[in-house]
Order: sequence, then structure tokens, then C-alpha cells
Amino acid sequence: MRQIRQSRKLRDVRYDVRGPILVEAQRLEAEGHKILKLNIGNTAPFGFEAPEAIIADMTRHLPDAQGYVDSKGIYSARTAVAQYYQSRGLTETTVEDVYIGNGVSELITMVLQAFVDNGNEILVPAPDYPLWTGAVSLAGGTPVHYRCDEDNGWNPDLEDIESKITDNTHALVIINPNNPTGAVYSPEIVRGLIDIARRHDLVVMADEIYEKIVFDDAVHHHAAEYAADDVLCLTFSGLSKAYRVCGYRAGWVMISGPKHQAADFLEGLTLLANMRMCSNVPAQHAIQTALGGYQSINELIVPGGRYYDQVKLAARLLNDIPGVSCVEPRGALYCFPRLDPEVYPIEDDEAFVIDLLRAKKILVTHGSGFNWPEPDHFRLVALPDEDVLTEAIGRIAEFLETKRA
Repeated sequence: MRQIRQSRKLRDVRYDVRGPILVEAQRLEAEGHKILKLNIGNTAPFGFEAPEAIIADMTRHLPDAQGYVDSKGIYSARTAVAQYYQSRGLTETTVEDVYIGNGVSELITMVLQAFVDNGNEILVPAPDYPLWTGAVSLAGGTPVHYRCDEDNGWNPDLEDIESKITDNTHALVIINPNNPTGAVYSPEIVRGLIDIARRHDLVVMADEIYEKIVFDDAVHHHAAEYAADDVLCLTFSGLSKAYRVCGYRAGWVMISGPKHQAADFLEGLTLLANMRMCSNVPAQHAIQTALGGYQSINELIVPGGRYYDQVKLAARLLNDIPGVSCVEPRGALYCFPRLDPEVYPIEDDEAFVIDLLRAKKILVTHGSGFNWPEPDHFRLVALPDEDVLTEAIGRIAEFLETKRA
């Protein structure tokens, strides 16, 4: 019999957050080991629960959620999203500008399938949320990574972006607040990114799923604010992180800017939305309640709140390890520490995290899994409570002590 092989379209697609290291973790679990999974920002296993009002409203609407709905989403959810952006100064946003999807992940894939032709280049940050790189490749495009500068708070290097633009560059991806670094971009940085898109006639794709998770004096600024009416901007966000409902899969993309020039693309996006019938209907009923009600996330992102205290603790403990440095995150849920190559001469960072997993039963993700070009970083999720987090980073410190040059 002939071998049945995966599509060649997957040749350049990776998603190491759930890749070989997770397979090894599952093997160890099958042997009876208890693994602390700090590789993925899944809130529920760490005791974060959805607001009761969201659960109640979704439950109440279950009898009405048994059939297909409009492929772009139910009217109340799209209205709530449109009004949310209107309240943030994007007053031209309408219900027709909003598509609801099964989380931002599905919408990223749909948008890129509708937008990218074979060989088109898409600018993606390094490090990035790896779905962006993988989805560009799967759509037939070429991801071109621009560097974020660790020595400058992980802000995008605007000169590096300019140097990588060619006649075949079609879009600029912005992840703000950033996963995995925790950077939150200033107005000057966001304006600079949009100005580059304006000068080079690029579409902006702004992943803003962590927009409500910012610390201290950090303020999130929507890319669409600066894109105005002459730069097409697709803004992605959703409920997963801020409302602790990762499994509900409720996200959206909002289109702003010169939509009349994008009519053909939007027709294609609507075609793909129609082909999947519609997104998960029960979760759509949670969107209006979430956006319009009491914002419980505010309790978590200030001193004394779990998101705030745990991220700060993780960064501090990592910086206390000899040869480890971690830019303190200003948002999101992660730390992205650097291992000094002169102290830890690591050549294969995936092998490094698998060795850590086997030795200490701690699962993290290697930096190259986020398309960082050097094997000197890893990402740690700061979701466990402080005692567990302290124990976990202590085990990492013990492991690193055996790896010093």
C-alpha cells in the first residue's frame, strides 16, 4: 500500500506550543508523573473561573442556540463589539464591520486564507504568537519576521521593519499587548507602525486579545485609532483571556479604514465565514454580557490581583537566577526570559526544555517555538498561584544550576 502523507502545505507549518514537548509530557503523564504545564495560557486549570453573569446568560440562551445563525454572528454580539469600539473613539464602527469566530485563532486563519496569494509576504514579529507564522505559510504566503528589541522593552524595531519591506509585502501583523514578551506598545510605537503601513500601502492585522490585561501605568492603544480612514486595519480580540473562558471560543475581528477599497477581500472573507456555517452559537450569547457588564478583569490586574502579583513574582524570581534576565512584562500572562549564552551554552532550545521536563516535570515552551532566531529564550506562563509558581521556578533554577558553563 502507498504511504498516506500529510499535505505539502504543512511543510513549513509549526505550532510548538502544543508540539513535541507536549507529546513528551503526555508520555510522562501516562507513566504516572505529575506535570506542571506552564506552556499554554489556559486559565481554567489554575482556578480562574468565568464571571457568573456570563455563564448565566449563556445558559439562559441555550434553547435559542440550537440552530445555525448568520455566518458573521448573532446581531446582539456584533452590536456589542461595534459599540465597544465606538466607545473607544472608533465612532465609525458598525455591526457590518464585525465577524464573530471560534476564537481569534479561527479568525486569523480565515482572514489569511481570504487575503494571501501564493508567495505574498506578510510581516510578522519575532518573537510572535506562532499561529500567525503557521497560518501565513498554510495560506501559501511567506512570513517575514521583523525583530522586537529586547534591550528596548521588546518594542518593535521600526528600522528593521522598513528594511524588510519589498514590492511583494502585503500586510503588517502587530501583536499588542505582546505574546510572548508582555510588551505593551506606547502611542509613539503604534503610530510608527501604522505610518509604515501607510507609506507602503500595507494592510494592518492587529492581534489585541490581551488588550485588557495591562499593568501599572501601561495603557493599551488600538492600532485602528491611528489607522484612521486610509489604512485598512483588521482588529482581532475576544473573551478567552480577559473573561477566563478559553474553552468557549468566542472572538471577533473588526474591520476599519477604507473598506470600499477592500470590497473584494471582504467578499472572500464572507465566503469563508459562510462555508463554516457559523461559529459556536451558545458562546456568542456571552459577548454582549461580557462587554457590557461589570469588568471583573480590573480586580486581577492591580496589586493584590492574581494576574498582577503572579506575573510580577515570576519575573522577579527569574531575574534572581544567575545568568537569567527577564524584561518585566507590562501586560499579558507570560514571561520570556533570556538565558545568557556565556553561562548556558544551549545549542538546541527544544532539547533544553525537554530535558527540563524530564528532570523537573515542568513544561515550558522554547523560544524558537515563537520564531525567535536564537536558542536562548523560553516562555513561562504565570498562571499558577504564587506558591506553585515559586516552587516551579525554584525547580527551574535547580535545573539551570546543572547547565552552567
